[in-house]
Amino acid sequence: MADSHGSVEGAFILDPRYAQRLHQACPDLDDWPRSWHVGPADILVGQQIVQVLAPFLLHLLDQGLAKATFRRHRDSLWTLGGELIRCLYDGDELAKTHIKDALRQLTQDYGGPLMWPRITESEQDSLDTTCRKLNRFLRESANPDRSA
Repeated sequence: MADSHGSVEGAFILDPRYAQRLHQACPDLDDWPRSWHVGPADILVGQQIVQVLAPFLLHLLDQGLAKATFRRHRDSLWTLGGELIRCLYDGDELAKTHIKDALRQLTQDYGGPLMWPRITESEQDSLDTTCRKLNRFLRESANPDRSA
């Protein structure tokens, strides 16, 4: 059964109404996989990351956040996607897991991966906030019967 955003048993099919809304809020979303890639195979992985992040981005839009707050979350998600690609090159255990599971592992209850010194402390705080929200969203979408 599909939810309002078109998610069907783990696959993500974006309804055209939501696609337009998402691309208005994130006009460069289709470019994220290319911006993260190191090698050609990374583009497919990047597209899979975007497919996992798209429902969360729509969820953030549904919350009616201020534009600046939404942009901060969007930018943190872009950073997270690039970090996941980097981790896959490090021979990390994440390379052996499904993209959604890898994102769950990178986004724990306490925040996201430590990016210092590549980002400032305030950017790390913002990333951690977004990662906590994403982790909660992924957990709740995996267990829709549970309310948290």
